[in-house]
Amino acid sequence: MNKSLSGKIFAGLFAGLIIGTAIQYLFNGVTLMDTYVLGLAEGAGGMFVSLIKLLVVPLVYVSIVCGIVELKDITAFGRLGGKTFGLYIINTIIAIAAALTIGMIFQPGAGANLAGSVSEAVELTTTETPDIFSLIVNIVPSNPFQAFANGDMLQIIFMAILTGLAIQALDTRGGPAIKTFKMANEIMMKLIGLVMSLAPYGVFALMIQLGATLDANTLMSVAGYVGLVVAMLVFWIFFFYPMMVGLLTGIKPSTFLRSIREQILFSLSTASSNATIPVTMRTLTDKIGVSKSVAGFGVPLGATMNMSGVSIYIALATIFVANAFGQPINSADVFTLGLTILLLSIGAGGVPGGGVVMVGVLLHQLGLPPEGLAIIAAVDRINDMFCTSSNVVGDTAVNTIVAKSENEIDVESTQTSSDTVTVS
Repeated sequence: MNKSLSGKIFAGLFAGLIIGTAIQYLFNGVTLMDTYVLGLAEGAGGMFVSLIKLLVVPLVYVSIVCGIVELKDITAFGRLGGKTFGLYIINTIIAIAAALTIGMIFQPGAGANLAGSVSEAVELTTTETPDIFSLIVNIVPSNPFQAFANGDMLQIIFMAILTGLAIQALDTRGGPAIKTFKMANEIMMKLIGLVMSLAPYGVFALMIQLGATLDANTLMSVAGYVGLVVAMLVFWIFFFYPMMVGLLTGIKPSTFLRSIREQILFSLSTASSNATIPVTMRTLTDKIGVSKSVAGFGVPLGATMNMSGVSIYIALATIFVANAFGQPINSADVFTLGLTILLLSIGAGGVPGGGVVMVGVLLHQLGLPPEGLAIIAAVDRINDMFCTSSNVVGDTAVNTIVAKSENEIDVESTQTSSDTVTVS
């Protein structure tokens, strides 16, 4: 990784988007473009994302174990976990409150009169609302191999925590195990570096797909809704988080923004919090100066439960559908809606389909027309890009604040390195 990586990713993102858009509007129906170019882009983009995800499960497990065994005082684990968990929940609650307030003020979808304009053949596959108590109970895996095979992050995190605590309890006898996990962590970091060198090309392929599949008519019909979601998520990414980090850690907002450039671009292109875990960890440890023990514990946990971006997305999407289909949400129901969104967002990481499925569950629960899900799904890719970016930048902000409170961050080094070298 070198200083120009962010520039290469940026160039790949826009070049791919331009080529994809040209294929859709200028070369539509041309066999060479539709079959070979798009097919190649789909294959290359899919392989790149799969390559990143290949590293996620072992990275999460190894990094959490290393994070715990590197704690000098095991009592610090309870304090660290409590701070991290609490800040993630507070962050999500603030995001929900802000989104509902903005939604009730601007009323996206009002006057659209979409009732009957969307095909009633659209089927909504309902999903049971994630029950917080069931979620807690299911954290304990009955089959560890199945947890790894399914990529169940909550169960993997639980097993990693147990492993780390057990190694810590061995005192000096745990030395060989500590060395083994530290070496495994170094290997994972090296693998991540190798894979990230392919990021500009992977992002280029992914953006060709996106540009070639956007439906302009559908996009224009809900432009106000999309604009509101994106504007709020952009505010959260570029203003709210940098200001909070500046107030609570002393790191300048401009310095924080420079440190997260690659993270933002990568998350926008992949739209996957899990796929961005390696980038988030490198951003924290290499650019901001957060200790590996804090980052190793907080980042995987955040990828699973810090869903502030998802909360903003599904809150505004639900208000949009309610207004567009002539069933506006009353102010008296806002608190209940907010509580439901909180529970859904906490469980979002374990529900296949992400934000669209969460919106579908919410529409079903509130008795809103399931046809509205077709509109939400049509523009999901755009919203999901910024939604994911907000999630992962939130992970970085929370862990930076926690690290500062634990004196596990080198602020002076961060200020200096951000002005001179960008390491990815």
